[in-house]
Amino acid sequence: MKVNKQELKGHQGEISLTPESLDDLWHLKYIIEPHDLVFAMTFRAVDAVSDKIRPDKIEKKLVRLGVDVETVEFHKFSNRLRIKGTIVSDLDTGAYHTINIEPFNELSIVKYWKNDQLERVHEAVEAAKRPEVVIATIEEGEAVIGNVRQYGVEEVSRIRQSSSGKREGTDARGDFFGEVASQLKYAEKAQTIVVAGPGFIKDDFVKFLKSNYKEVAEKVVVEDTSSIGSSGFQEVLRRGALQRLIEETRITREATYIESLMAEIAKDGKAAYGYNETKKAVDFGAVETLLIADETLRNFREKGMSDVEEMMRSVEYSRGKVVVFSTEFEPGQRLEKLGGIAALLRFPMA
Repeated sequence: MKVNKQELKGHQGEISLTPESLDDLWHLKYIIEPHDLVFAMTFRAVDAVSDKIRPDKIEKKLVRLGVDVETVEFHKFSNRLRIKGTIVSDLDTGAYHTINIEPFNELSIVKYWKNDQLERVHEAVEAAKRPEVVIATIEEGEAVIGNVRQYGVEEVSRIRQSSSGKREGTDARGDFFGEVASQLKYAEKAQTIVVAGPGFIKDDFVKFLKSNYKEVAEKVVVEDTSSIGSSGFQEVLRRGALQRLIEETRITREATYIESLMAEIAKDGKAAYGYNETKKAVDFGAVETLLIADETLRNFREKGMSDVEEMMRSVEYSRGKVVVFSTEFEPGQRLEKLGGIAALLRFPMA
């Protein structure tokens, strides 16, 4: 994310941003809220003047429009953020319009900026400086490759060996390794490739890379996991491999927090979960770290539930932390099942 301009008086004002990746569009989904004002270049239909009885086709022109936001939709697979609202800066004021934001489309957001939203902007700017990471989990006959995003690990490829052992005139395992390696070769932006999995096959695969794909092998770090796929990705994060490689990323931090929370819940210790129990802990000043799922926070705000904002401010005022979890990934999904909000406490609640 690139910040082009920031004009705030306190927390109120305009920030002009240029999203540079799919991750940045995901961040914007949770930054932009109903009744924010968003300005961007967009195509708007205009009636062409004609003397013909039958009207010409409606022409679309590129114009800069502002909308009073009603809804925001993140379309991950079409690489687009759709912002729908009523026009506030055109002859068609009050008419509905949808602004489509893609990577490298500049937009300006005018609003009252909450602390977690400003933190998201900072996080997205800092994340752009970090190396891109790919995780390849592999076991005998199958491999799953994922790209590490700020919102989680996105599975991008699954490769299966056609048959085990050697076939006549072919080396099935070598062919399998070659196919996995060719998928990794196309991950040109990746500066680090974590190869993980059970047993010794990952080590054999790395030897294959060193012999046949040296440019890929130079980026490889090896990790042990008991499984592949999404659970294998989670193990890599939990073991702290990415922590060592790219400092503290969002998903590594969230995986650590959710494990701590579950451990405290299991022993009936310093934890609270669910809205009522967490609010009680906040009121007692017992919260060290408030955990809230991004979708839960978004729903609270859309319903106008100001209590959650007061809870977040109260925790920050008492020098606690507020961590907003991504529901695109397992830790956030686990938090949602606990009511979407929880807390790690300074002391146990009776």
